[in-house]
Amino acid sequence: MTSITDPNMSVMFTSAMEEIHNTQLKTYGEIMDTTTELCQAHRQFVKTALDTCLKKSKDDEILFETIQTFKRDLEQKKSTMKEKQRAISEVVSEIQQKEMQKDDIIRKIEELKGEQAKRKELIECQHKANKVRLRNLQKARLVFQDHLGLEIRTILGKTQLVKGEKLQFVFRNINPSDQDCAYVVTMGIKDDGSYQIVSSDPALECLPVLESRLRETNNLPSFLANVRKEFISQAR
Repeated sequence: MTSITDPNMSVMFTSAMEEIHNTQLKTYGEIMDTTTELCQAHRQFVKTALDTCLKKSKDDEILFETIQTFKRDLEQKKSTMKEKQRAISEVVSEIQQKEMQKDDIIRKIEELKGEQAKRKELIECQHKANKVRLRNLQKARLVFQDHLGLEIRTILGKTQLVKGEKLQFVFRNINPSDQDCAYVVTMGIKDDGSYQIVSSDPALECLPVLESRLRETNNLPSFLANVRKEFISQAR
């Protein structure tokens, strides 16, 4: 067994300690190098990650702005579409109103045609009735003028109540004391074709009754005969 006081032992121990120390220094140096490399790698990673994040953030901002732009464009298009739909609705409504007006105009035209046809028919009926009355007047003229001294005159009414052509029936040979004394009845024809007694001279109280009977029967000769009888009765 070697004694610790042995000089070789001391040298060996010192050498062993130096070797351990050198080994530890070398290990420490390797650790430091590794740590430095790791720090550099970490810094590079952090820098890369930061750049990536910044780029991603910028891309996201661009994407957000793009989305907002799309939204604004979409809202504007929606607003434009609503305006167009409103304009189309107004045009459709106007067309419908014009169609209704057209239908109303057509209906009024048809009504006017119907009224015109009725007026034409009424005028034709009145014309026929007037022809009949004219024939009656001619018959009455032959009977009364030739045999009873009746004179028929055509006059023009000028007052507000009596306008247009009127007929005057002048009776003579009524008063035995004055055969030339004139007894007059004035009459006309209304728009509806009926007779209208205007006046009599001298006045006859029963003239409205005779006029009503004339309108009912449309018999002018009988009316003139009754008027003559009334004049004779009044004269005597």
